[in-house]
Amino acid sequence: MSQGESADFKADLKKRLSPIQYHVTQEKGTERAFTGKFNKTTEAGLYTCVVCNETLFTSETKFDSGCGWPAFNDVIDQKKVKLTTDTSNGMIRTEVQCGKCDAHLGHVFKDGPPPTGRRFCINSASMNFHPINQEK
Repeated sequence: MSQGESADFKADLKKRLSPIQYHVTQEKGTERAFTGKFNKTTEAGLYTCVVCNETLFTSETKFDSGCGWPAFNDVIDQKKVKLTTDTSNGMIRTEVQCGKCDAHLGHVFKDGPPPTGRRFCINSASMNFHPINQEK
């Protein structure tokens, strides 16, 4: 992608996404704990990337971790996300990005429930929710 295309893409995203969605997905930001619209969602459905609509998580793997962000113990398919080391803010964490568009989603930790033992701590602002009885 050329620099001009990149600038056009970013400008389009700024128009299409809310300020918090843009900050989280493009500037690796985070929403405040317990403020995300999907933190307490228990309805059956699919969670997709707010930038490219890639299907990432299912309600079947969502659980209430008490961390203040939506938490999942697995992704729909490991190829749908990229996991990279994040050393920002004086911590060493594993960043979760959309495998299709590189949007920042959140972080994954090794303190989740069985069977995976993982907790994907994902910003609501990085996702859309599609109830199981509706199309994407």
